[in-house]
Parts: sequence; C-alpha cells; structure tokens
Amino acid sequence: MDSSIEVQGKQLKLSNLEKVLYPATGFTKQQVIDYYVRIAPAMVPHLAGRPLTRKRYPNGVDEEFFYEKNAPQHRPDWVKTVPIWSGRNRRTIHYILADDLATLVWLANLAAIELHPSLSLAEDITCPTMMVFDLDPGPPANIVQCCQVGLWLREIFEHFDLQSFPKTSGSKGLQIYVPLNTPTNYESTKTFSHALAQLLEHEHPELVVSDMKKQVRTGKVFVDWSQNDEHKTTVAVYSLRAREHPTVSTPVSWEEVERALKKKDASLLVFEAKQVIARAEKMGDLFAPVLDFKQRLPELKGVAASAAAAQPAISIAAQAEEEPEDARRRTVRKNEKKVHARKPGRKV
Repeated sequence: MDSSIEVQGKQLKLSNLEKVLYPATGFTKQQVIDYYVRIAPAMVPHLAGRPLTRKRYPNGVDEEFFYEKNAPQHRPDWVKTVPIWSGRNRRTIHYILADDLATLVWLANLAAIELHPSLSLAEDITCPTMMVFDLDPGPPANIVQCCQVGLWLREIFEHFDLQSFPKTSGSKGLQIYVPLNTPTNYESTKTFSHALAQLLEHEHPELVVSDMKKQVRTGKVFVDWSQNDEHKTTVAVYSLRAREHPTVSTPVSWEEVERALKKKDASLLVFEAKQVIARAEKMGDLFAPVLDFKQRLPELKGVAASAAAAQPAISIAAQAEEEPEDARRRTVRKNEKKVHARKPGRKV
C-alpha cells in the first residue's frame, strides 16, 4: 500500500505502509510513521541542527540493518544536509539535519527506526552541548541496578551544582545527560566523564565497572563515558529502538528512577510507543531543559582520563565534600527552579 501526502507544504510518497517491522507485535511501518508524527513536537527540537546517523531496518527489526551517515543521493531537495569532514574516513560526510516534521516522516518511511544525533550542533561540531553517561547492565544485572548507579551519579553532579536528566535507553539500560550549552570541548567532557566513571568504580567495585571489556561486566553496570566523543552518537530521546517490542528511549523523572529501584521492578522503566505519546501529552517534554539549560564543567586540574586516573578521580570526591551540605542543597533547589518541562505543543 502506497500513499502520497503533504506535510508542512512538502510532498511525500509513503510506501509499503502495511509492512510489519516488529514481527513479534505486528507493529507496521505505518505505525512507526504515525508514532514519529505524533511525538515530533517533543522530539524535533532535540534533533534540529544536529548531524544525524540513522539505523535502518528495511526488512524489520529481526532482519539485517545498516548504519547510514551520508544522505542518500535520491532525496527530496527540501531535506537539509550539512557537510562535515571526517578525519577517520578522510572524506566529507553529508549528514542529514532532521529539522522538521517532513524530514522525520521521510526518514521513518525509509525504515530509519533508530535515530542517533551528535552531541554537538553542526554549526560547531567540536563543542558538545551536553555530556552523557550510558549505563549498560551486564546480565544478570538490569535497569534496576542502573538506577542505583544513576542516583550515585546524580549525587556527584549535585556536589558540583550540576543538574542531570535521566532517560531510558529503550533497550536494557539508563542514560544520564548533563546539559552544558556553554563553550567546551570533547577533551574536557571525556576527561571529566572518565574520571567520574573511575570514581564510581573505586567506590562501588561490587557493582560498577568503567572498563568496556565485556568479560568484566557480568552482573555489573558499565558506566560508558566514551560516548562523549565527536565521532560517536547516542540514541535520540524519543527514538524507537529495534527491540522485540517498539520500545522507546524515554525521558523519566528522578522520582521514577527512585521508585523503580525501591520496588526492584525493571518493568516500571519500559515504555512502548503508545505509552510515550500519552506521557508527552500529560507530562510535557521532561528533556526540554537539556536543550538550553546552561551549566559549566568545573575545572579539574590534573585529572587525566587514563588507566592511572583513579587517584585524581578520588580527589574529585574530596573536592566535592568540601562544600557545606546546606549551601549545596540551597544551590540545587535554586537550579531546580530554573528548569521546567515544556508541553509538546512546540511548533515544528
């Protein structure tokens, strides 16, 4: 079944709408497109201006997929692209910018189920606007253990007067974002995130690892600091995931994280497409502050992201403990008043 539609004045031809992309649930391409249309008001602001890597599943989530960075040659002339030089590939890559609803629908029609934007805006690709920690559980650990690690991370951030925002990965784990939106670079965010990962590993060796070797991750949570890199991407907030069910990388509140940990119930942090739309309509965009909330990383002299960085990492905790507790709490409360969730009615 094919269909021609007009989206924001742009003509689109949709194809194979009846094709099942999630065999276990019968979730079709038409439903994928419908989800992205309905979540677009909340999602597009998080994609706009960012080079986008797509993970395409033309024959469904159970079949072969491929990553796509370059914009396809046969694309509508209204699809925006940006040329970015890749030192690793020694060539210029023309990334798509998903700046509007029409582009999002066009991508969904290509079975680009997963969307992975850069941590930087294209206008300054060397400056991340956020820092991210990807908490990845090694079975039998699951997202419940990630909740505990996430709360430990939040406590460290609060010592530095930094606000953080959690979202599910939509797969197995939890991801913690620290908005910056101030001048910085990947060397700074990577060094800082590596030091914090090693600090957590030092303080909680029974549950946390900062080494990505899979053989050391059984039953533990890998704090993936390496995502803070110009050459890497993290799944977008509100992106569908290519799992058995159409789960979504969903913004959640810290209260929900605490509740899942208290109840030891991983299912409390699993959300499928229909649920996410209902949440956005009811709660607004919980991730809206990540777009423009301004924070600066503290200067950590002498901290180096290396295997020998455990002692400098410990010094971070010592520095944090020097701040009076009551003053820290006042600062945190003041920062919390600055951030608020936007309703998903923002025009795209």
